Amino acid sequence: MLAIKSPRAYAHEAGLRKRAGEFIKPYATHIRIFTSPNAWQAVNPELSQSLEANGIRWELEYLHGECTDAVIEALKTNVEQQQAELLFAVGGGRVLDAAKAVGSQLPDLKVINFATLAATCAAWSPVAIIYNEQGGHVRSQPLGKMPELVLVDSEVIACSDVRYLKAGIVDALAKYYEFAPYLRSNPHDLALDLKVMTAQRALDVYRQLGEAAVSANEKQQVTPELVKVIDANIVLAGLANSVRDQLPTPGFAHAIHNRLTHQPELHHWLHGEKVGYSLLVQSLIEHDGVPDAELLALLRQYAMPLTLAPLTGERAAAIRTIAEQIKFPAASAERLPFRIHADALEQALLATENRF
Repeated sequence: MLAIKSPRAYAHEAGLRKRAGEFIKPYATHIRIFTSPNAWQAVNPELSQSLEANGIRWELEYLHGECTDAVIEALKTNVEQQQAELLFAVGGGRVLDAAKAVGSQLPDLKVINFATLAATCAAWSPVAIIYNEQGGHVRSQPLGKMPELVLVDSEVIACSDVRYLKAGIVDALAKYYEFAPYLRSNPHDLALDLKVMTAQRALDVYRQLGEAAVSANEKQQVTPELVKVIDANIVLAGLANSVRDQLPTPGFAHAIHNRLTHQPELHHWLHGEKVGYSLLVQSLIEHDGVPDAELLALLRQYAMPLTLAPLTGERAAAIRTIAEQIKFPAASAERLPFRIHADALEQALLATENRF
């Protein structure tokens, strides 16, 4: 069965924060806002003024750490105690994922996401990524219910650190390199076709406009190129993740990423940076030690890490442990055209040492 799970609507415009109240008012006038200190600062005072102008009452709650089960449970409790009609999430992936998870647990609660970064497709994606308090990946939680709206203000993103945009580009282009290999043994799978076509479109956007978009972000300017790349990072990547059928096609690079999140030495890497390094590892396995040339060029273009940071203890032993602990479903591995096992992973991880 083919299923596409996505938000009901998406709105992206420069200065949208000034009209946020207009988007929210048709859904609710008594809301809870879940955000981070930096994200809240990035959208104000304009967003607060818009809420007030539209007669919207709100209580504010900050996320100060990771998107954990405890955070989700606390937010759920606060929403219920407040009797809020709508949960308005303003921020990056951790904030948006926590709000989506709460929305899935409360059938009558509406959720609207306002993405202040284009670093992931979390605003759109039909899963919530749950971490432990140390930032280690716990699970990817499928959502029973999606947001009513996804809102994006390109002025806000243009003023963010360009490192986030670069990481978001690589996280999005990863979808093509992760999904396309499945086609070799599953050429007639419609869901897979749609996933790869959507991911391919995002990759084409980056080939054509990525450099100009990064330049615009560095200058804190909103340009057509930046707008289109933001949409590719959030919508195209999110849509590629949204297409499902009975046969799972998880991204192998993201599985490597999940294990890397448990390395304290790598916590300063953004999600997309871990994914970028993991794409290199995947490509080394897939192509017998010689990575895809265009992929390597893209990773360099967007300043992704191409070797592991210093690791605690004896390095070779630490790399072996990482390789042994990377988890990937056996049924999905059988659908890929390359073999996945600890020895191959270890060899690929070692191959990144001072080579690229």
